Amino acid sequence: MQNSTIRLAIIAALVTGLYGCAANSPTVSGNVHYGDANAVEKVSNEFGSTDLQTIAESMARSLGQTAAGYSPKPLVTVADVKNKTSEYIDTKSITDSIRVQLLKGGTMRFATDISAMQNQTDELARQNNSGLYKKSTTAKTGQMEGAKYRIEGNITSIVKRNSSVMDVYYKFSLIMTDIESGTIEWADEKEIRKTSKR
Repeated sequence: MQNSTIRLAIIAALVTGLYGCAANSPTVSGNVHYGDANAVEKVSNEFGSTDLQTIAESMARSLGQTAAGYSPKPLVTVADVKNKTSEYIDTKSITDSIRVQLLKGGTMRFATDISAMQNQTDELARQNNSGLYKKSTTAKTGQMEGAKYRIEGNITSIVKRNSSVMDVYYKFSLIMTDIESGTIEWADEKEIRKTSKR
């Protein structure tokens, strides 16, 4: 009797353990497995996820410290970051990450950026001109807030190589400009160097 009770307890523990693993880890086939999205990526010298995360965290921290001194919270729009490197880099993904971190920190407000403005005006037109919505519930035109500041920047790289070593240097620069006065209110940059043996 005691042995069967122990056996049942062991089986229940195994089933619970297996169920717990299955519930927490996606099942994939072949040789695909999930990794830590925040782990340091060391596949190549090209711009990667670790570089994106490092830049976004550094810029968000610097901007957040500056914005903390503003009252009320500054209303900002984000312009395109120019990619001046020789490789494809999704710079919007970097600025999206910066914006998310700053919104979570509660130090800034963001106006619709240039790339999303068409969607914003299309939605306003749809609500106001289609005749499908109650007038009392539609978002009114002419009520958008103009940003006081614009954030823009660029990313550059220098690549050096010889027969045995490849060295890649990235510099990501951002500035925040007062749109009305044209004065630069904040600027910062983040440098990354990656070296590998060939």
